Amino acid sequence: MTNLSSPAPQRVTDSDLADLDEDGASADVSVLEAIVPETEAGQRLDKVLAALFPQYSRSRLQQWCDAGLVRMGEQTAGVRDKARTGALLRVAVPALPEDTAFAPEELPLDVLFEDPSLAVLNKPAGLVVHPAAGNWSGTLLNGLLARYPETARLPRAGIVHRLDKDTSGLMVTARTLEAQTELVRRLQARTIHRQYLALVWGPVERMFNVDAPIARHPRDRLRMAVVQGGKPARTDFTPLAALDTPWGPLTALRCKLHSGRTHQIRVHLQFAKLELVADPVYGGRARPDLSLQRQALHAARLGFLHPCSDKPLDCTAPIPDDIAGFWEECGGAPQEIDPRRW
Repeated sequence: MTNLSSPAPQRVTDSDLADLDEDGASADVSVLEAIVPETEAGQRLDKVLAALFPQYSRSRLQQWCDAGLVRMGEQTAGVRDKARTGALLRVAVPALPEDTAFAPEELPLDVLFEDPSLAVLNKPAGLVVHPAAGNWSGTLLNGLLARYPETARLPRAGIVHRLDKDTSGLMVTARTLEAQTELVRRLQARTIHRQYLALVWGPVERMFNVDAPIARHPRDRLRMAVVQGGKPARTDFTPLAALDTPWGPLTALRCKLHSGRTHQIRVHLQFAKLELVADPVYGGRARPDLSLQRQALHAARLGFLHPCSDKPLDCTAPIPDDIAGFWEECGGAPQEIDPRRW
């Protein structure tokens, strides 16, 4: 038992199982215990739990309260219950199927930075990030489980954010629960800075931004769209270089995210009447006579403060060969769009 700190989960004992099963928890659980300190008396239980167990997000702790997995003393406790000084809190932490159902697979991961808390990867185009229908193996998650076995204990094997299958570039993943929780919080607070390279058909003469809310497309559930009442989203676009090609004007853009909505850059480009090269979902023209057959979008730069040390990390992923080759094919020089020069 502990006071206001970050206790390590303790394995549940045989004598605990009957009580836990009465509350609907499976036998494959861990139990956290802490005493409510005097300073937290009278506070909402979810707030107290977040203070006592900061390695878990408040929303996850609320879910466990709603599922009957939290006790204060001898009673099952709810989110809005008031904490009592000296009361014993017990949280049954379930092993969620989605956290444990995936098998490790040896994959050639391009790791740009790693330490005991996190890793920064350069994902190739064509690699699916998370298992789902049609892609139950060979995903980035499977590769993470093989390289970092400790991530088997983390939600989504430590994945913090995703890239589309055909988008290449930088991702940060966590190796500890504390790092994952903090990275998610920083993403939500918009203190993780992400910049992308996009190649679009059409002229762009000056910097512009799109500040428009995004939600699921009202008629096509596989797409996102700018929708009134959607989640706020903003992207800044800066032209880097432009080419006159036989197929029309081609512009390289630096795209800076101020939020992280699904398909955000692709949706905002479509909203701005620009075509992301070879993006069939949002109207980009794929040309059989040109080499690039996947969307010309690359997560090129990633900057953030380390979640444990607060030291700045600034990572750059070189332009992948297919995008660089396409730019040269259209008459450009790769150094014009090199993210190391941004």
